[in-house]
Amino acid sequence: MEARAEARARGEVADALFLLEHEPTLTLGRRAKAEHVLASREALEAAGVSLVEASRGGDVTYHGPGQIVGYPVIDLKPDRRDVRRYVSDLEEVMIKAAAAFGIEAGRVEGLTGIWVADRRKLGAVGVRISRWVTSHGFAFNVSTDLSGFGLIVPCGIRDRGVTSLEREVGGQVSFEDAIAAVSRAFAEVFEADWV
Repeated sequence: MEARAEARARGEVADALFLLEHEPTLTLGRRAKAEHVLASREALEAAGVSLVEASRGGDVTYHGPGQIVGYPVIDLKPDRRDVRRYVSDLEEVMIKAAAAFGIEAGRVEGLTGIWVADRRKLGAVGVRISRWVTSHGFAFNVSTDLSGFGLIVPCGIRDRGVTSLEREVGGQVSFEDAIAAVSRAFAEVFEADWV
């Protein structure tokens, strides 16, 4: 993504949104604290979980199958040069995507991401912006095995839990339908006809 962001900053490529699904991985943001990784490196290796340092902001999080990880590579110039607005817009994308499945999610004052009933985190935000071009974004739990979050203190927050669309809906959610909902929401929030 970094190479794509550099190319975008030079004007060589257009804005793009990459929606990926990762193998089990812990990513350490620039503010990650070692004590927020609860499992040893040996235990992570035995469980098949990678540990990766990321250039995004934030603490530690888990990525794995059943989770949509969005990497918007967009130029925020000239009219969107506001980091708080960008983070809020990413949260709004996930709020709208959750609403497409009948789930009411929202924000919690002082915390990033989106939450159900102010207690269960459904989506996380971790961004990198260089020369007003973005290269990291969000993680939205669809059918994620939530036990992966037990390896860490998710985003450094000890007093709240993590959830998924499937847990909140109480049944299966099509990953493809969730990707479509995220894509539609992103296009709406960012007024992007290229999604």
